[in-house]
Amino acid sequence: MNISMLINGEQVQARNGAVFERRSPLDGSVATVAPAASVEDAVAAVHAAAQAFKTWSRTGPGERRALLLSASHALEAKADAFAAAMAAETGASAIWAGFNVHLAASMLLEAASLTTQISGEIIPSDVPGSLSMAVRQPAGVVLGIAPWNAPVILAVRAIATALACGNTVILKGSEVCPATHGLIIEALQEAGLPKGVVNFVTNAPTDAAVVVEAMIAQPAVRRVNFTGSTHVGKLIAATCAKYLKPVVLELGGKAPFVVLDDADVDAAVNAAVFGAFANSGQICMSTERIVVDESIADAFVAKLSERAAALPLGDPRKGPVVLGSVVDMSTVKRCNDLIDDAIAKGAKLLTGGKASNTLMQATLLDHVTPSMRIYYEEAFGPVKGIVRVKGVEEAVACANDNEYGLAAAVFGRDLARAMDVASRIESGICHVNGPTVHDEAQMPFGGVKGSGIGRFGGKAGIDAFTEIRWLTVQTTDRHYPF
Repeated sequence: MNISMLINGEQVQARNGAVFERRSPLDGSVATVAPAASVEDAVAAVHAAAQAFKTWSRTGPGERRALLLSASHALEAKADAFAAAMAAETGASAIWAGFNVHLAASMLLEAASLTTQISGEIIPSDVPGSLSMAVRQPAGVVLGIAPWNAPVILAVRAIATALACGNTVILKGSEVCPATHGLIIEALQEAGLPKGVVNFVTNAPTDAAVVVEAMIAQPAVRRVNFTGSTHVGKLIAATCAKYLKPVVLELGGKAPFVVLDDADVDAAVNAAVFGAFANSGQICMSTERIVVDESIADAFVAKLSERAAALPLGDPRKGPVVLGSVVDMSTVKRCNDLIDDAIAKGAKLLTGGKASNTLMQATLLDHVTPSMRIYYEEAFGPVKGIVRVKGVEEAVACANDNEYGLAAAVFGRDLARAMDVASRIESGICHVNGPTVHDEAQMPFGGVKGSGIGRFGGKAGIDAFTEIRWLTVQTTDRHYPF
């Protein structure tokens, strides 16, 4: 599949003709050929967005709402194309692709509803006759940088609320799934967005740093948002600091799944299977560390192992599966190394095990301890560690014992106690008696500690993508001291 960038409403290739290939993780075949943008291409996208901002920022909320509604419907109509592109580029299952399209479409609907919710307030002034207002205005050009793992959800999240607020946008597509991200841009164009309001840039992996910095450095770029690894997020944050650009970062996670001694074991198992193995564990919210009270651990672990072992695994291009391919062989190596390290240090392999290709089985390691790498490191694959603890205090300490803080879950029948545990877990998101993987368009989404800065979603997104200004109108004569 050959794709184009979109700059100022025109489908274009790189000015120097450069391209790069994305190959299938399943068989190495070429999945996509995409333009390898130069700095000049990237700057041209910023200039187009800056020019379009002059008009789009003054477009009424009703018109912006209608276009975002149309975009939601156009996106949903491409469900089959998204499934095919995701299977080809990342090896994702049709279940995961379908969920991506459904949630991304709802994000566009939510953004449409926000166009009339961008409100301010009147603030009492000490100056007689001064009408003082806090108003929210569009920030300017927004650079959105989206990853491959939930490609439709996270790319739409990077741009939808920004558009609703009257900003113009550049989406820097992932080098891993440029065709998938390109389909989103197609949907937005089909909806009738004016030229330059949304721009799309793709780059070769080796050019990412220079292309991104060239865009951040442009004065017209007023907001940056990035979803991806904590390592790259720190680099993006440093670049934004260099140019004093506000940034929203949603980064890595090591989501704890805490099972208290009074938990409904069957309900906890169901949620753990989903949270741990959806998209082969390649979700920022994926259950990464299962923390279970020793009094019910044997019963919980037995049922969890049985369920995990039965999950369908296969090539998603050939039929329905739960576990498709992981994104590349580096994931396989990382997970295999974590398995070897844990077993060498005393962990017990319950199901699954090391893989020789990107079709990785659901793998569970019991009796994980802090001496093992999997206790701290983000696996970002279908390999999960189980830590047995004694009592609530140990459970909370274990849940917080890592650098991340994105999602978490707590299972227990005593809701007051479970809520108290949830309040003590250091995470931006926590679900009581629900899975760690849960996203809704209207919710404030983001993490603490090494999991990021700021929030996406709903009214939190308005805060992220607008400037708040203090405006006054002097309605009477004003007295001055001299």
